[in-house]
Amino acid sequence: MKEKKSAKSSKDHAPSNAKRPKILVCNDDGIDAEGLDALVRSMKKIGDVTVVAPLTHQSGMGHAMTLGKPLRINKWHKNKKFFGYAVNGTPVDCVKAAMTQILKHQKPDLMVSGINYGTNTAINILYSGTVAAAVEASLFGVPSIAFSLTTYENADFEYAAKFARKLALETLKRGLPAETLLTVNIPNLPEKDIKGVVITAQGKSKWEEEMVERSDTYGQPYYWIRGVMKLNDSSLDADEYAVRHGYVSVTPICYDLTNYRFMETLRQWNLKK
Repeated sequence: MKEKKSAKSSKDHAPSNAKRPKILVCNDDGIDAEGLDALVRSMKKIGDVTVVAPLTHQSGMGHAMTLGKPLRINKWHKNKKFFGYAVNGTPVDCVKAAMTQILKHQKPDLMVSGINYGTNTAINILYSGTVAAAVEASLFGVPSIAFSLTTYENADFEYAAKFARKLALETLKRGLPAETLLTVNIPNLPEKDIKGVVITAQGKSKWEEEMVERSDTYGQPYYWIRGVMKLNDSSLDADEYAVRHGYVSVTPICYDLTNYRFMETLRQWNLKK
């Protein structure tokens, strides 16, 4: 009976005789976010975890970093136990703090970011602090994955955390190409209702936004940005389409933004000095 139990659990746990990998965990929803807790618990089953997360909510910060004011790194406790480090800055600040200060003598084997509230698909990838944290870790040469759950309320992180652990183990085993990271979007569904896992491209879906004007008590205008995601894709090859149809979307992305196809055309422009 004991041997059978051990064989079953080996799929979701690092081998007992192997050196436990060092895993850095970050997010953009803040150090008290429920999704971060779920991801940390899951990663602790396979490695030694260091949490470095924003002190406050930093959603939509993209690859912003703090300049012109000092950053503070404080030890953070939950239920009277040490949990990790809180940084009064952006997700990118957190990764920089981890790599240059907290873990400067022990480079992580893997970095995971999330689990984010809401999708990070299509154009959202550019705005996402969750993805930016993974990009930043990748710039330091650490294999990195960003995880997002497709909801802003009534979140069920159970399956998302389980899948995160499975993908983390595969990534630790196989590695990722240089300058490449994974962004993963998971439907907010029980495991039995997940249709499968698909490898996708960044889709063409896009937010249709507006700025809603309000007036303060002095009659001065202020604005809220709001919008809805318009689905511009029609196949499971695209991230947003896949998650809307019940599939986990795994997208490999890189941070070389060069449009190589246009370079030769651009050389034909009259740009001589």
